[in-house]
Amino acid sequence: MEHGGAEAGEEPDRDVARVREPLEEAGPRVWSRNFTLFFAARAVAKTGDGMLPVALAAGLLAHGMGASGVGLAMAAFTVFFVGFVIFGGVFSDRWGARWMMVAADLVRVVTQGTAAVLFLTGHVVLWQICLIGAVNGIAAGAFQPGVASVVPRVVRDVQGANGAIRTAEALAMLIGPAVAGVLVATVSAAGVFAVHAGTYAVGALLLGLIRLREPARRRGEGPGYLADLVEGWHEFRSRTWMWSVILLWMVLMVTLWGPQIPLTSSEIILGHGAQVYGLVSAALGGGTALGGVLAMRIRPRHPLRAGTIGLFGAGVYSVTVGLGLGAPWLALGAVVSGTAMGFWGVMWMTSVQTQVPGPVLGRIHAYEVAGSVAMLPVGQALAGPVAAVLGTRTVLLAGGVATLLVGTALLALRPARELTAVSPPPPRPRDPDPSDRSSSPSG
Repeated sequence: MEHGGAEAGEEPDRDVARVREPLEEAGPRVWSRNFTLFFAARAVAKTGDGMLPVALAAGLLAHGMGASGVGLAMAAFTVFFVGFVIFGGVFSDRWGARWMMVAADLVRVVTQGTAAVLFLTGHVVLWQICLIGAVNGIAAGAFQPGVASVVPRVVRDVQGANGAIRTAEALAMLIGPAVAGVLVATVSAAGVFAVHAGTYAVGALLLGLIRLREPARRRGEGPGYLADLVEGWHEFRSRTWMWSVILLWMVLMVTLWGPQIPLTSSEIILGHGAQVYGLVSAALGGGTALGGVLAMRIRPRHPLRAGTIGLFGAGVYSVTVGLGLGAPWLALGAVVSGTAMGFWGVMWMTSVQTQVPGPVLGRIHAYEVAGSVAMLPVGQALAGPVAAVLGTRTVLLAGGVATLLVGTALLALRPARELTAVSPPPPRPRDPDPSDRSSSPSG
């Protein structure tokens, strides 16, 4: 493997750590000024994101669009996200991740504000909601590469930082759905969209306050964008542990994650009400927070192996809904699934960030994200029609079975199972802190 991609049984390439040295090596292992701002920005934005599924599902169902309408609206976002995120990786590596993230948040302030107006006036047409979702997908594609590439530049303990971020995001998802359920019941879906727009505005402000040195990569020089895309693809393809995991992940996108939100939302909202759905979604966020906390404490030598063992519980939520259990069991199933996904997410993100060098990290992360979610819109779009034929509960139960099969296959993949963790570099003598110099350029 080039640039630190470790095949089965190999020690990771220590050149990776030298290529991607954090900028605040002698400072705090996690809670530097820059990371604190990044952490707060993610927490605020994720609170709004946690509110969105409740508002979207309740709003569209109230306008008679059903589970198929919810699925199509979500698929519109995902299709454009997948289509643009690879280009977002190129732009992030070339122009600097932070400003790409700020611009993306500002775009979403406008789109979610527009959605609030549409729901407030009652002039809700499905194609308009899908168009807003498409623009949001492009903005998210510009934003996402920075999530991976900024963290290794502002902390020394990448896994600890990822655990903290995942925990905060999960707690935000715990708060967001519960608040959204109350707002939908007492005000309207329009109010939720307005608050969501506000969270993006706060996130953009916090990201704008981060100060980073310019990345080593040149700007506006050297090979063109197509060459950058090709280079990113070669780097991605050279890492067997990465693309083999993503191929299996695509199966879960179709069978579990794609159908889960549109089908569980319709099943729970129509059977128990929007407030129960909000609380169950909050339980999912609470479980994800627990998974993040566990990932901060557990430091396995083989992170993907440990993450896969935890992943076996990811389908429990869908199974509880598929079995038609009561609200307490739905909440418990959501906690179990959230814990599994929170732990896996930290193990995976840390592996990507520590095994890939900084100059190509944005592009490789974009490729792995695009591959990971490429089949999600298929699952979302097919959720309603397939459920109409086979039954909603049957589809949800099938997703739980698929999770067990995918987990077994992941453990059988030796390159992923044997991938060895990269330890954080030791502290070095303190360099001038770029956050102390107002003239420091941003990344």
